[in-house]
Amino acid sequence: MLNPAPPAPDRTASPARTTSALAAALLGLFVVASATRLAAIPPELDWLIRGSTFLLMPSLAAWVLARRGPLLVVVALLFSACGDILLGHDDLFIAGMGSFALAHVCYVTYFLRSGARPRWYVAACYAVALAGLIVWLWPGLGDLRIPVAVYAVLLTGTAVCSSGAGWWTGIGGGLFFVSDSFIAAFDLAEKPEPPLPSMWIMTTYIAAQVLLASGALRRTR
Repeated sequence: MLNPAPPAPDRTASPARTTSALAAALLGLFVVASATRLAAIPPELDWLIRGSTFLLMPSLAAWVLARRGPLLVVVALLFSACGDILLGHDDLFIAGMGSFALAHVCYVTYFLRSGARPRWYVAACYAVALAGLIVWLWPGLGDLRIPVAVYAVLLTGTAVCSSGAGWWTGIGGGLFFVSDSFIAAFDLAEKPEPPLPSMWIMTTYIAAQVLLASGALRRTR
């Protein structure tokens, strides 16, 4: 009597496990880079700040890509990575701000294409916040007044549109608004700053990008 043939191996499970393991590794790399970036602020370890910055947004973008997330979000994170690097050089500040502006264009485009519909009162609140921020910062911005104002409109667009995709991404967009407002106030307009201002800026920035990226993945699912 012939023995029955053994069942064919499941060839679909292995690639899925490999993709899941890769995504977990990339997320772990992002967590390590984030913790390192924040830990390097109090002792002002410039070499560690630069090294962790190079890994920060690229690792988060790779995680979104490994999870088959929206391509526009991946591109937004990569533009953010370029902005992080460029902003580390004083003479490239405008280029860095331009890179982040493109990131916000990608975020706004993604959220609108995915069907996000922000509430009118949320948009109204952000419009008031934007107007108040510009009025407060305007005297101290000097030659950067117009570029900062244009960028602030795009930043507010991300905050408003992300709120229409759910509270998760809405908080992310709000934290992005707060983080960049800190930069404008502390670094550009030279307003009074709290102890360790970079810690406030980076903590809100990292949290914002995580919430936007993971919220986009949740929306895709």
